[in-house]
Amino acid sequence: MKGTVAKGLKATAKLWPVIVVTFGWLHQAAHILGMEGTSGSVIRKKLGGLLGSMRRHRVTAGKLKTAVDHFVKVSRSYWHGLFACYDTADLPRTNNDLEQLFGSHRYHERRASGRKGGSPGTVLRGSVRLAAGLATRTREVTSSDLAGADRAEWKRVRAELEVRRQRRVERGRFRRNPDEYLKALENKLIQSGLLA
Repeated sequence: MKGTVAKGLKATAKLWPVIVVTFGWLHQAAHILGMEGTSGSVIRKKLGGLLGSMRRHRVTAGKLKTAVDHFVKVSRSYWHGLFACYDTADLPRTNNDLEQLFGSHRYHERRASGRKGGSPGTVLRGSVRLAAGLATRTREVTSSDLAGADRAEWKRVRAELEVRRQRRVERGRFRRNPDEYLKALENKLIQSGLLA
C-alpha cells in the first residue's frame, strides 16, 4: 500500500503546487468570512483585498485559473448582501441556518393552523408574518417595542400589503369569470379617456 500511495503522489506531483495556491486562497477566504465579532466593513475590506489579489495572481493557479475567475465573479455578484450578517445581531450567516429558521416557522404555522400545506397568508403577508414570527422566537416582544415603531414605515408596509392583497383578489375574479373581468377592465379604460 505504501508504494502505491508514493507512486500516486509522484505521478501527480506537478499538480500539487497549483492546488496548494488555490487551497490557500480558499482557506484565507473561509478564515475571513468566519471571523467572529468583526464589523461588516472590516470583513468587506479584507475579502476585497483577497479577491483583488486572487484576480491579479490568477496565473499562478495554472489550470485552475478559470475556477479562480469563477470564485471571484460569484463573490462579487453576492457582494451587496454578503456582509449584512456581520452588522446585524442574530442574523444567520449561512443558507442552512436561514433554511432552518424558515423550516421552523413553517412547522409552527402548520401546527397552529392544522394545515398540511403552507398557508396562503404566508404568500400574501409573508414579509410581515415571517419577520414577526422570527422576532418573537429570538426574544420577548413587549408593548414598549410596539410603541416605538415608526408609524410612517408601518403605514407604508400596510399599503404595500393591501396592494398585494388587491392583486390577489383581481386574479381570483379573473379566474372565476375572465370574460366579465376583461369587459369591466375595457369599460374602465374607455371611461378613463386614454383611448380618445
